[in-house]
Amino acid sequence: MKQQRIMVSATVITTIASLITGYLIGKYTSQNIDVPVVQKNIPQKEEEDEDSEDELDILPEGQIDVNKYDNFKLTLVVRSDLGMTKGKIAAQCGHATLACYKAAKKVNPLLLRAWETSGQAKVALKCDSEDKLLELQAIALSLGLPAQTIQDAGRTQIAPGSRTVLGVGPGPAELIDRVTGSLKLL
Repeated sequence: MKQQRIMVSATVITTIASLITGYLIGKYTSQNIDVPVVQKNIPQKEEEDEDSEDELDILPEGQIDVNKYDNFKLTLVVRSDLGMTKGKIAAQCGHATLACYKAAKKVNPLLLRAWETSGQAKVALKCDSEDKLLELQAIALSLGLPAQTIQDAGRTQIAPGSRTVLGVGPGPAELIDRVTGSLKLL
């Protein structure tokens, strides 16, 4: 009997401690509360440098009305003719995703938010040439979609300046399918 009381007490204490911990974690990770961040000798860049257009391709000029759509995604078109390893493809797709994110943030933050809140869908596709990559980019830009190509630095497997991946989106799946809908999955 005494052992049962001890076990019940331990369970109650653990439950209370868990609730308090969860509450505190939620409180300090909320978007509405500024939590001080300690940085150790990290050089501060101006915000303008962080979102510099120097590293981005051409940006779309128009704004897509997100209220007209309910399904959003980002596609990553990988050149299959370069013979990249899986690791290289993954790294290049990461670069393309980040470039598209920055482009969308600069051009249409509401579109970016719609994609983020709808699950951040990403689809990897393939094409067989740089010319096809550039053609797809032009079509995407004409529809007002963010479309960023990634040029490799040439330090490992690929010749410097080679375009490896095209990111299209984030954007309405309906519009993105008009650009990349005929491509095969990677």
